[in-house]
Amino acid sequence: MTAIRETFSVAIDALRANKVRAALTSLGVIIGSASIVLVVTIALTSQKFVIGQIEGIGSNLVYVELINAGRGQPLNYELTIADMEAVKATVPGVVEVAGTRELPMSVVVAGRERPVNLIGVTDGYEAIRKLVIMRGRYFDSSDMENRSKVCLITKQVADRVFGFDNPIGGTIRMGEITFTVIGVFRERVPTFGLSEIKDESVVIPITLMKYYTGVDVLRVLYAQADHPEDVPAVQSQIARVLHSRHPAAAEYDVQSLAAILSAAKNISLALTVVLLLTALIALLISGIGIMNIMLVTVKERTREIGIRKAVGAAHREIMYQFLFEAFLISGGGAIIGILIGLAIPAAVQPLLPGNLRVPVSTWSVLAAFVVSCSTGLLFGYLPANQAARLQPIESLRYE
Repeated sequence: MTAIRETFSVAIDALRANKVRAALTSLGVIIGSASIVLVVTIALTSQKFVIGQIEGIGSNLVYVELINAGRGQPLNYELTIADMEAVKATVPGVVEVAGTRELPMSVVVAGRERPVNLIGVTDGYEAIRKLVIMRGRYFDSSDMENRSKVCLITKQVADRVFGFDNPIGGTIRMGEITFTVIGVFRERVPTFGLSEIKDESVVIPITLMKYYTGVDVLRVLYAQADHPEDVPAVQSQIARVLHSRHPAAAEYDVQSLAAILSAAKNISLALTVVLLLTALIALLISGIGIMNIMLVTVKERTREIGIRKAVGAAHREIMYQFLFEAFLISGGGAIIGILIGLAIPAAVQPLLPGNLRVPVSTWSVLAAFVVSCSTGLLFGYLPANQAARLQPIESLRYE
């Protein structure tokens, strides 16, 4: 223990004598270790944000569409409200169902027709799609049963039709029917027109869509599973229920957000790997820098090494001395880099949206420290071994 303490003390004294050189040598380690922590933190944050956005479209959502739906399809192929009710009643794990049908329509604004996307929906649509009611209310059971001529509109439609006036209680005419506006809504998570909800959409009870289409059918059937792990079973059972209720030739596309979530996770993982490789390259470069500086240090301190050997320092003590120096440079740089990597997310957190938290991985901190220290020791071994192999007589003669 005495020999180890002495070796450690000599290593520290050597670094103190060359503070600037040691600081510049550890700079690469600082950057590399900070990069590892930041890369993992950014990857976790982005993955959490993207998955949250996807899940915000609909929790544990399964959706069904008739394949190649068109005028040539028999009417008994179409999805119906009875199908939706059968799914809720017979498929275990389904907690909510909803159905929709879309139709391009127009409203008259200041004597001019404006295109809107008319959507007929059922009771459970608000819960499944997690709509945010900004003003007014959603449909109640009496609106559906009585085929009340009421509607909900997006904020864009409200601004275009009513301007600065309160749209609640106002009326809009679409075709031959005049509707009373009972609510203004928006999507909880924007889908940018990739769902049935567009910027200018008007939502009405599904029971009124027959006035426009002539048939009482659904375009999309939604089902919400109770738990994420129930989604695959719910998908397969919904497919069986529909095939049992329709002709064998009818084909239905039963999908969920699981594939999109999996793709998002894979993309996030791939980006994380690429960025981690970049951080490891920075550590590799810093390790080469440590090796170069240590080789120069060994050359400069050849006479000192000869004196230590002449007074009895063993081979391993000389090696340990230079390995300690490499470890202190890389370990000190790793600690500073990790602190920087932790400080940046903490400083950025107040600037992020309130519902987004920056997770810091304990494993990334441990990995950054272990990899950085290992890099220092790995690249410090060659100079340390070279110093330990110097012959005392030759070292004392060195000028």
